Amino acid sequence: MIELRNVTAGYGKHTVLSNLSVAFEKGKLTSIVGVNGCGKSTLLKAVLGMIPLGGGEIFIDGRALGNMTRNEIARKAAYLSQGKNTPDMTVEQLVLHGRFPHLNYPRRYTAQDRDIAVLAMEQAGIADAARKPLHTLSGGMRQNAYIAMALAQNTDYILLDEPTTYLDIGHQLELMHILRGLAGDGKGIIAVMHDLPMAFTFSDSIVLLNNGQVIGNDAPNQLCKQQTISHVFGVAIERSADGQTYRYQYKA
Repeated sequence: MIELRNVTAGYGKHTVLSNLSVAFEKGKLTSIVGVNGCGKSTLLKAVLGMIPLGGGEIFIDGRALGNMTRNEIARKAAYLSQGKNTPDMTVEQLVLHGRFPHLNYPRRYTAQDRDIAVLAMEQAGIADAARKPLHTLSGGMRQNAYIAMALAQNTDYILLDEPTTYLDIGHQLELMHILRGLAGDGKGIIAVMHDLPMAFTFSDSIVLLNNGQVIGNDAPNQLCKQQTISHVFGVAIERSADGQTYRYQYKA
């Protein structure tokens, strides 16, 4: 479990998260939603130790984040940022980068590292493109390559910042099914999402942020019955009759 206890964090004198407490479990896909600037990306960066805390504590599987080295954190949690460059390398080379936290100096890949990378590419559905340069792939395939890199990192948690951005609807659904499967295999998937119906359809739990604080934290079918989503976004979320999907319900 990743647990934030009364966390305050931000950038310099600008506080973004204020006395925030929330927990993320393994084996679940949790989506973090909220309007722009509410602290979603900041929360992920705080969990990864990328920004200092102004107060509170963060624990990863019972260990205080402040007592962990960068490599120890990277062995527990992989991170895919929202804006990613397209490096001049093949898919296989990118995926092998996920093994960096597990390598000693000098960095030399072992046969086991390469086997893990192959398995990661297979899980992400990108194995057939292993030798292809990243810049030749579609946006959806590139995103799958980054997912494979995160899988090769062999962590208990994967944190993603708006992973469906810039993808067409087909690749969005493909990616969400991959993440859903990873959660089913026991990984803790924490994704910042801007598409509410997509988040509600695929997630086990929804964390709603507003002004740097958690104002909603529940299963999708429960949260959609509450007024908090409507209060924050100005729209409601409605569950389909078969209970399988969600859609916007605009206010009159």
